[in-house]
Amino acid sequence: MAAAPRGLAATRKAERVCELHPRWQDARALSLGTPARCAHRDPLSRAASAGRPAAGGPRARGAGEGRAQAGTRAGRLSELLVVALEASADLHGAAVLRELRALRPGLRPFGAGGPRMRAEGFEALARAEDVSVMGIGEVLPALPRILETMDALYDAARERRPRAALLIDSPDFNLRLARRLRRIGVRVAYFIGPSVWAWRTYRVRQIARHVARMLVILPFEARFYGSHRVPATYVGNPLADAFRAAPSPPARAPSGVLALLPGSRAQEIRRIWPPMLAAARLLKERHPRLRLVVPVAPTIDRTLLGEVPEIELVDGRAPEVLTRADAAVVASGTATLEAALALTPMVVVYRTSWLTWWIGRMLVRVEFLSLVNLISGRAVVPELLQRECTPERIAAAVEPLLSSTPLRTAQLDALRAIRAELAPEGSPPAARRAAEEVLALLEAPVP
Repeated sequence: MAAAPRGLAATRKAERVCELHPRWQDARALSLGTPARCAHRDPLSRAASAGRPAAGGPRARGAGEGRAQAGTRAGRLSELLVVALEASADLHGAAVLRELRALRPGLRPFGAGGPRMRAEGFEALARAEDVSVMGIGEVLPALPRILETMDALYDAARERRPRAALLIDSPDFNLRLARRLRRIGVRVAYFIGPSVWAWRTYRVRQIARHVARMLVILPFEARFYGSHRVPATYVGNPLADAFRAAPSPPARAPSGVLALLPGSRAQEIRRIWPPMLAAARLLKERHPRLRLVVPVAPTIDRTLLGEVPEIELVDGRAPEVLTRADAAVVASGTATLEAALALTPMVVVYRTSWLTWWIGRMLVRVEFLSLVNLISGRAVVPELLQRECTPERIAAAVEPLLSSTPLRTAQLDALRAIRAELAPEGSPPAARRAAEEVLALLEAPVP
């Protein structure tokens, strides 16, 4: 990427200083609800204080210039900045781009994305795979590249002046970018935002200031943002789209299958798999015909699961396995939503290091860990966490779910309610609803 001109580089440096030190911003502007400004970045205020007209400021306009500006407005309606920096965001972004092109064939999306978005004809000024990193150890060496990418996206937005932007996930990057976009009049739609309802709740103030509309994928998120006066729309859940067209399945006959989902990360599997496997063996002793099935994602190293003769390992296909299973033991995460949508009774388990657990309990402000219970607002499924995650407790919690018991019936009723809320029959996919919201924001009159 070419080096920035000296003056522009100085401006960027000043912008970063002001972003890192909010107390240096104009407190009076914040209290009045106007965009906080820094003397380094506000050429209009600098020019006014110097007693001279600012470039781009108000002046007499001729008819020719008016026509040019009308063309510029039309161009702005055709431009859309999209930023998706992770593999999952690239997947969701590609789905939204397909819907946007169907709804608005002339739209010109540009920004940062991955291979799936580029396959949809997306103009990628930056590749997601070049800036997607996790963990402090990886972020620090990549920081110059990350900041350069943010500068490039901001410069492109300042040059092309889209009326709206779609930011997907990656809150540490995208909330900072949203702050800069708002200053140049770009309205931000944020799809799949941070879990501010669980931790780092202070971020909701940033979102309220810099995001025009949140596009959320969990029903309770819309209620949370509404309570903080942040415009938010529940667009549906991408996981639910596979189940959306089909009616709720009828009660199925027992299959004798117990699904085991120990997580998707190596560190999770190392801690969760041993008690999960031991519990499965206890249940196998009591129910000799019980089949123990583990859907193995492509990202999972099978050696982490070991060679276990009584366990059936199948490639991927978690929804298929869950749909056939009588019950499941599931590591807390998005897999719990897959089990809920498949109407599979479950026990949720989780284990992490004691230091991580202690820090998490200090920071996280929610009553439940599993998404199923968070959506329901009550303990629909058992959660066996940390020291409660033992083979004996897991087996005892799963046992009544393997046959027709009142406990199984009650959980199934609750899961049907969750499925109906996440995937109402006949509703459009989440990507379609997200695209409609983005276009509405793009076409809304300038206040």
